[in-house]
Amino acid sequence: MVLVNRRKDGDSAHAHHHNLWRAVRRVQGQSGSVSEISVRVQMFRFWLRRLRQLGGPPGLLSARSARSFSGSAPELPAARVRSTFLEFFRQRHGHLLVPSSPVRPRGDPSLLFVNAGMNQFKPVFLGTVDPRSAMASYRRVVNSQKCVRAGGKHNDLEDVGRDVYHHTFFEMLGNWSFGDYFKEEACSMAWNLLTEHYGIPADRLYVSYFAGDAASGLSADEETRQIWLDIGVPPSRLLPFGLKENFWEMGESGPCGPCTEIHYDHDGGRDAAKLVNADSPDVVEIWNLVFIQYNRETDHSLRLLPRFSVDTGMGLERLVSVLQGKRSNYDTDLFTPLLHAIHQMSKVGAYRGLTGAADQRKVDMAYRVVADHIRTLSVCIADGIHPGMSGAELVLRRILRRAVRFCVEVLRAPPGALASLVPTVTHTLGDMYPELHTEVDRIMDIINENEAHFLSSLQQGSRLIHRTLNKMDHKHGVFPAPVVCSLHRDLGFPLDLVDLMLEERGVRVDRQELDRLIAENHKVASELRSGDLSHLMLDVISLAELQRLSVPHTDDSLKYQYRQEGEQYVFPQCSATVLALYDGQTLVSEVTQGQRCGVILDRTCFYSEQGGQSHDQGYFTRDGLQDVLFPVEHVVVAGGYVVHQVTATELLQTGDQLHLHLNQGHRWSCMVRHTATHLLNFALKTVLGSSVHQRGSHVSADRLRFDFTVKGSLSVSQLQQVEKCVNDIVSANQIVYSQELPLQTARSIRGLRTVDEVYPDPVRVVAVAVPVSELLDNGTDRQTSVELCCGTHLLKTGAIEDLVIVSERQMIKGISRIIAVTGQEATRAREAGQVLSEDVDSLAARLKDSTHYSFDSAQRFAKEIGVLSDTVDTTPIPQWQRRELQHRLRALQRSSNTAVRKLETREAAGNAQALLEKNGRKVLLVDSLETDSLSVVMKTVNQVSALSPLSFVMLLAHQRHSGKVLCACQVPKDANSLPASDWALAVCCHLGGSAGGTAVVAKGTGSSSDITEALRWAEEFARQKTQR
Repeated sequence: MVLVNRRKDGDSAHAHHHNLWRAVRRVQGQSGSVSEISVRVQMFRFWLRRLRQLGGPPGLLSARSARSFSGSAPELPAARVRSTFLEFFRQRHGHLLVPSSPVRPRGDPSLLFVNAGMNQFKPVFLGTVDPRSAMASYRRVVNSQKCVRAGGKHNDLEDVGRDVYHHTFFEMLGNWSFGDYFKEEACSMAWNLLTEHYGIPADRLYVSYFAGDAASGLSADEETRQIWLDIGVPPSRLLPFGLKENFWEMGESGPCGPCTEIHYDHDGGRDAAKLVNADSPDVVEIWNLVFIQYNRETDHSLRLLPRFSVDTGMGLERLVSVLQGKRSNYDTDLFTPLLHAIHQMSKVGAYRGLTGAADQRKVDMAYRVVADHIRTLSVCIADGIHPGMSGAELVLRRILRRAVRFCVEVLRAPPGALASLVPTVTHTLGDMYPELHTEVDRIMDIINENEAHFLSSLQQGSRLIHRTLNKMDHKHGVFPAPVVCSLHRDLGFPLDLVDLMLEERGVRVDRQELDRLIAENHKVASELRSGDLSHLMLDVISLAELQRLSVPHTDDSLKYQYRQEGEQYVFPQCSATVLALYDGQTLVSEVTQGQRCGVILDRTCFYSEQGGQSHDQGYFTRDGLQDVLFPVEHVVVAGGYVVHQVTATELLQTGDQLHLHLNQGHRWSCMVRHTATHLLNFALKTVLGSSVHQRGSHVSADRLRFDFTVKGSLSVSQLQQVEKCVNDIVSANQIVYSQELPLQTARSIRGLRTVDEVYPDPVRVVAVAVPVSELLDNGTDRQTSVELCCGTHLLKTGAIEDLVIVSERQMIKGISRIIAVTGQEATRAREAGQVLSEDVDSLAARLKDSTHYSFDSAQRFAKEIGVLSDTVDTTPIPQWQRRELQHRLRALQRSSNTAVRKLETREAAGNAQALLEKNGRKVLLVDSLETDSLSVVMKTVNQVSALSPLSFVMLLAHQRHSGKVLCACQVPKDANSLPASDWALAVCCHLGGSAGGTAVVAKGTGSSSDITEALRWAEEFARQKTQR
């Protein structure tokens, strides 16, 4: 990199500054005609911009002096590209450098991931930022934001690998102005950075601007066009586009405005205007400057904002490809170290950058998929998002599995290869995002663990797909939807991976049939969860028949025979023989495909639903037919026989040898929550006393429910104490002991917790921290959790990680129900609670600062309090925090309602005075009001009637946001000829609405686009009735 001679350049710049200022002063000091002055103003703007471009603190990179686009100069490294951007705005233009937020959105349920630089600044744009927070003081901000676009509205996952520019993870460079500079400064800074500091030739750049939209009542953004012309952009390179390309909106409502985009022509030396916004890989957008000047109202109208802002975004990956002279982002130094590392671990040739038909074996696509996905996985896991079964976690699981498949099947890399790339990611991104350095070992462990689990599923699923393909008639090219559904449901095989595998063979799935089957499975699963689906329970005759045939009881001891190796739980393998089949009415010797039945085996590792714990999930395979899955829908126990409910996918007969495949993730989740339930039981007794008794519980893979006796709802302090008691035991990572004992012996244990049910003899005892033998010997005075329980439990409490009570309420007098979550769900609940707490703080502060209410602002505050109250009521957050926030919001609501009522009364008084001045105290007063509030209409009617008690008064108002007509009326107390309720009902029915009230006062609503006609009709109706 060629360094600039600072002193010489500085002297030259100083001299040039002096000359420029003299020229500017001459322009400012001259007088002349309007047109002459206009020309001089433009000259002044030009010289001022030139002056700004030449200034700046010493040492800031001037890329034009360091490199060119001829290809002879050294490439500008990506890290330098990023730092140049940040330092340009920080040093030269006084912007505050704000760190990237994590890619897990905080308190924004509309997003799976942070997908744009502006996400963390939403509270500033929306005006909801806490005035006491640092963010409230932001005026000029710059940052590089970690972004993920996979799942949801912005989803690039399926495109990644197919081309050379799509990514799931990318960095967004951005600068913001919150009520500070606007269009002129934003455009000038952007052009200056690109052409002067990065050295991009101006003749390679094109600029688009908003062309206006007649339907929306928006004129063209001529101001921005003129700014670009003043900067020096030729008119032929200034291109107008419509709403889709050049008008940015945050959502259905909220801040929005026109934008201007800067596009780069990779080829140069031509007129490429027609290729702008034409999806050409040769002409690409590099920077979007959004001018936020409107607010989109709920009725879709636009209103100017009181404070204008600027939001710009430029993808680092694309910018680096431009500055390094590459057509592909994957050819830049952001990706080449990863591609080299992938080559080292694979058994294929080096990356060549091929796409489409040229990439016949999809090798280069695999390189790109793995390089992109390992960056996404590393960043997400470092920020606390782990592969899982719902939301962002499910998307990350799909990303991981897609990367694993390409690693194994295309790149022929060994297991563990994907995780081995994490240090390379850390090397390229860790200096900017240091959390990658601190979390590198954990990231690798999580990737390896998930990869191992998927590889076994992938192997089995691939065999099933190939076996089915070999049996198919390829003339039709349609793959059986039931096979795909089974893969997805029972092996967790991603549907997009199935599509990719079939695409390679020129086969497709009957998507309509597949969607129907998936919907049907969801319905069955929902019915199973709610208990609506009937289970195949052995009746007394079938049980007697089993005993007569001497069929032994099922040995289910394997359900307890698991062990812990490091952080992992290892569950036993299990093979079994089919001893009996039950079709719902009688025992049968065989069942055929599609038939629902109960399968009784000689042994099982599946846990049957009992003791409040959900049954295990999984599937069977049959000897000689390993790739055909028999999904287990339900597991119950009756008379010592464990009945596995399945719907046969092939012929199944007594005597068949089966292999049982347990859904280990589901079992482990149930174990976590069952052990947590025991700790909760113990904590409730510790905090509330021995009068607490369990009255029921239920443990599933996602949450736990616990019913207990207590006089009233728990206080905030009690809820906090219970949570702390549980989490202290969790943090201590106590050992969980279990032992089978004679029932009478077990009942002698001091502190034993039992419920009112019949226990088997012998019975299983589960204790925390103290071995059961010590409890029997009375060798300890230590208070601990000890219960009779047939469920499956953790071996140590630490795996619970965290417990949060998200609901506690009295079901009936004297019995409360707690719902609690653990692990990541608990973390999310605490994060959501913190966000809502900050929202309430912000709202309270804004209400306190709003000393001079307008009626509209008071109504908006009242509505905002209501919306926030609903969110607090329904969002899973710590229950103690919900109670505190509800209490605060009720107080805010009371203050707001009082303010609204006062303002309504004041507005009604003014309205009444104006109406009487306009109409006088005539007997029949029918008129309109400008208000959106029915309450104001009603109060105005009351005040007019109070001042003119002999008048028949009706007022109508057109509600702007809904289009409704608001109606209120009042008549003299002794006016028998026209009751108010009849008058209001007649008018509102005429307007297609309804009304109600008394003989004296009434109100209602209707709909009409012509309020004048409605007033005329109302007055005529009253005249006929009163004959006035």
